[in-house]
Amino acid sequence: MVICLRRGSFTAETDGIMSRKLKLASAIAVAVTMVFTISGAAASGAFAQEQGVQIRQETVVTPPEAGAAGIRFVSQEVVQPLPTESAVEDSSDIPSDADSLEELVAAMPSPGDMSKDMACLAGAIYFEARGEPLIGQLAVGNVIVNRAESGRFPASYCGVVYQPSQFSFIRGGRMPSINKTSSAWREAAAIARIAHEGLWESPAEDALFFHASYVKPGWNLKRVARVSRHVFYR
Repeated sequence: MVICLRRGSFTAETDGIMSRKLKLASAIAVAVTMVFTISGAAASGAFAQEQGVQIRQETVVTPPEAGAAGIRFVSQEVVQPLPTESAVEDSSDIPSDADSLEELVAAMPSPGDMSKDMACLAGAIYFEARGEPLIGQLAVGNVIVNRAESGRFPASYCGVVYQPSQFSFIRGGRMPSINKTSSAWREAAAIARIAHEGLWESPAEDALFFHASYVKPGWNLKRVARVSRHVFYR
């Protein structure tokens, strides 16, 4: 009986030690899980910030009678727009005393480096109206400027030009290559800046749509003007 009691006592003591070890191991496992969870949340927050979204912690304080438990933290998404390239160009070198559109175009500085948006505007003028009189090129460029400012179309020149099913020269989401040593490109680039800066009035000033004069689309729109080989509407 004595031997049995000692064995029973030893077994009970061993079970107690094992129980404490299991509890300690469980606590450590929980702590490790929390560390990895917090690390994962931080990583996803950094990823969200790279995509234009930041996670902000907002402190909410309830009335004093609620006690210490009245302070809590709420995760809230704050959407921040990604930076976009501005279409604004330096206008300090643009002449302001030209007597004709031809004179203004001739006095415009060389295109040089252009922002992405200005290149889209000039490219559209180049492909839609090169070879036309300058006033016809300006009318086409003015439509793209009007669309970007209208709130009814994408808010950038590139967005307008690359909007699906709007300009036939855009194929597969790409603009064809341009001979940037040609006089046609220089004219298109000059007209783009004139349209962007509003330096010369277009006969189709408020137009948002146009088509070639040899087609009859049957649009239910108000006709604004015919300029060279295009008819303009709003």
